[in-house]
Amino acid sequence: MQDNLTDAIRGLKRHADALLAARVLTIPGDDFAGEIEQSLRLQSAADDVVRSVVQQAREAGATWQTIGDALGVSRQAAFQRYGKPVDPRTGEPMNTTPLSEATELARTVIHDLASGRWELVTERFDPAMRENLSEDALAAAWAQIVGSSGAFESQGDPVVTRAGDVTVTNTPLSMEAGDYTARIAFRDDQTIAGLHILQEQTS
Repeated sequence: MQDNLTDAIRGLKRHADALLAARVLTIPGDDFAGEIEQSLRLQSAADDVVRSVVQQAREAGATWQTIGDALGVSRQAAFQRYGKPVDPRTGEPMNTTPLSEATELARTVIHDLASGRWELVTERFDPAMRENLSEDALAAAWAQIVGSSGAFESQGDPVVTRAGDVTVTNTPLSMEAGDYTARIAFRDDQTIAGLHILQEQTS
């Protein structure tokens, strides 16, 4: 594990040196795209260092609560980012990488909902969803939301996480008189495995 940390630190230094060298060899600001790409590589290398340190901490007995506190996030958020869950069904490490297209898929599904294109939403359902939620039932559920909170106004940026076999997106929705979260679960084949519109609790 120490070797992994050493390699991560070396990678971080290599990317930092490359970014500094690029600024010396070119006029600052002359190649914004290149500088941004170098910065992103540096950020990724820094995250590799954090990941290695977290793995060492876990092997030394640190709890996810302790790690989360150090990172300034909840223990669940720390685990979701740096944990290595094992699938209890197979004993193999689970895929923790969210579906790369999840953000755009969520936005499209919400846009279709708000536009009344129920058939485009249900076409994305996996077999279990298709069996349990018809086009008419989906339309009725959306009509109920509109009836209690007014017309759809806008959607925010989805928060994307991986949960077992699916990628879950939580997208803020603003209606005329209420706020909601659209929680959509996507399978790796981009079909919808779950769809819930949750009303935000008001104080």
